[in-house]
Amino acid sequence: MNILQSIRSFIRTADAGSLAAAARTLGISAAAVGQNIARLEAHLGVRLFNRTTRQLALTERGALYLAQVRYIERDLQRAQAAVTDLDATPEGRLRIACSTSFGRHKLAPLLPSLKARYPRLAIELLLADRAVDHAREDVDVSIRIEPQLEEGLVARPIAQVPFVFCAAPSYLARTGVPRTPEALREHRCLLFRHPKDGRHLRWGFVRDGLRFDAEVSPALVSDDIDALAAMALAGGGITRLAAFVAAPYLARGELQALFDGNEAGDAQALPEPMRLYLCVSDRRDLTPKVRALMQHIVDGLPPEWRVDVG
Repeated sequence: MNILQSIRSFIRTADAGSLAAAARTLGISAAAVGQNIARLEAHLGVRLFNRTTRQLALTERGALYLAQVRYIERDLQRAQAAVTDLDATPEGRLRIACSTSFGRHKLAPLLPSLKARYPRLAIELLLADRAVDHAREDVDVSIRIEPQLEEGLVARPIAQVPFVFCAAPSYLARTGVPRTPEALREHRCLLFRHPKDGRHLRWGFVRDGLRFDAEVSPALVSDDIDALAAMALAGGGITRLAAFVAAPYLARGELQALFDGNEAGDAQALPEPMRLYLCVSDRRDLTPKVRALMQHIVDGLPPEWRVDVG
């Protein structure tokens, strides 16, 4: 019996709540997951799940066993990394969780070249703006914006991406162009609601070295940046987009940038940038494959966005 594979099937099933859901995360059949768990139960001589036709539920002993083995795979990987030369060729599975907009617009296009450079990497990308649990969701590394950072994570800054406040020319022709962040209170504002806590992300500015939040009233709200861009394109109001989202619309003249330092009224009030971090659960998780990913991301960004990762 492959004890590690059986334990892996048990953990995924306990977290997912069904054999089918666990099978999808493991890339094997539900029947194989069930067989692995049956072998593990036979090996231990205890029942780990109570089974009905509709659901699986951990037994008392199953819950105790889960608490003891949940991190065993991670700990084995760390043990291997501890005795592996840091200059070793990156290889093995690399499961990356990333904030949706950066993952879709910037990270995904970089991954084929990372795979070409390191053919022995098996890369998987999970896009989510919610809180991702590294252990429960079997994630090696996550790329997060500042509001997604959580206590206990090891976070390495990798980029500062400009934010662009923008609106359709048709909207600005009707309402006039706001010259200061304070003028935003008179405009229709399209805001992002973060899934982590349900709050609207604040619109930060820096003036004369001091940070402040603009006072705004939401006209339309979404938890998807591309949806906010679509609302702005339709003349719905002013929104804030990361530069990599806004760039093509600005280039085609479909959106007009605001507060870019060229306004006569308030050249000193500039949008606060979006800070991006590479996160792992423990410093020992900064393995060769994770370091290779980190450097590859930084190398693939415009020089003015980069943070030295050492």
